[in-house]
Amino acid sequence: MRITGISTHVVGTPWRNLTYVQVHTDEGVTGVGETRMLGHTDALIGYLREAEANHILGSDPFAVEDLVRRMKYGDYGRAGEIVMSGIAVIEMACWDIKGKALGVPVWQLLGGKVTDKVKAYANGWYTTERTPEAYHKAAQGVMERGYKALKIDPFGTGHFELDHEQTLYAVSLIEAVRDAIGPEAELMLEMHGRFSPATAVRLAKELAPFKPAWLEEPCPPENLKALEKVAAKVDIPVATGERIHDRIEFRELFESQAVDIIQPDVGHIGGIWETRKLAATAETHYMLVAPHNVGGSVLTAASLQVGFTSPNFKILEHFNDFADAEIKKVVKGAPQVIDGYFHLSDAPGLGVELDTDAAAEFPQQQARFDLWAEGWEQRKPKESK
Repeated sequence: MRITGISTHVVGTPWRNLTYVQVHTDEGVTGVGETRMLGHTDALIGYLREAEANHILGSDPFAVEDLVRRMKYGDYGRAGEIVMSGIAVIEMACWDIKGKALGVPVWQLLGGKVTDKVKAYANGWYTTERTPEAYHKAAQGVMERGYKALKIDPFGTGHFELDHEQTLYAVSLIEAVRDAIGPEAELMLEMHGRFSPATAVRLAKELAPFKPAWLEEPCPPENLKALEKVAAKVDIPVATGERIHDRIEFRELFESQAVDIIQPDVGHIGGIWETRKLAATAETHYMLVAPHNVGGSVLTAASLQVGFTSPNFKILEHFNDFADAEIKKVVKGAPQVIDGYFHLSDAPGLGVELDTDAAAEFPQQQARFDLWAEGWEQRKPKESK
């Protein structure tokens, strides 16, 4: 079996463009991959056009490791977010082809299952007015859909510091959410790399009474010493990793022991097998894995292949029941959350199919997502001037 070509399909919403890539073969088996780029969709498609000619055409889709190695190192330049995301969509499509050709789910090819279900947590649910009352009602809605966990960034446009008044307001939002979801549900606290270490530590202590399940990206991810400073002073588990695009770059993070939960994005770190390798290394450092997942249903399905096969897999993020829920129809067999969990599927490959006709109903947009803009949490960006 050989790869005869690829086709790209961009599904657009005002705040995100999702790039789906189909990989076609000479035996008629087609696989699909997906990633979500922030402001780099055209760059990704441009890279894939070149990679198709230089590396992908004629390749054996079963030889996943070899294709990834050639795409990553064959151009000599250091692979960053765009290249690793391009590798990811091709890599997961090759796993999809392999599973379909053999008639088995991808998780079976990765060593088999260690669990029948993966816990989900909701994100994208707080697109309402930014008030305790509105957040309370929205959080209740998440629980009514069966979720047992959710995540929230309550800090508005906070950057480095957060003054006393803004701090009190953020605390009031979290108090309302915890009241709505009860004491047993998990509440993940997202900081989006906003703060200085001192501010992150202060806020963590202010919010500790509400029992956050983790503290995510408390300070910008480029400075590991700053993260170590936070981790040494808080009792809440620390999570990070969505903006690391090469598993090799996790080495210093592992050595520092500064985090408890790593959050690689399967769509940015080279795909399923790269993430599974990273999860194995995390296991040797007694760290949990909870992938960043702001994509659609194909990326969710790919992330679940890692989840079903990794003993240290904690939970998986899910946006698509809340933000842009209508885009779920572009993928047949889209994974569903039932009673707070994704359940094991025996469908071959990734267990999903891209509906290109449905995808065409959501053309690419000039998507803009600015975490520093007022009202960013509503995910309805203003028109560009």
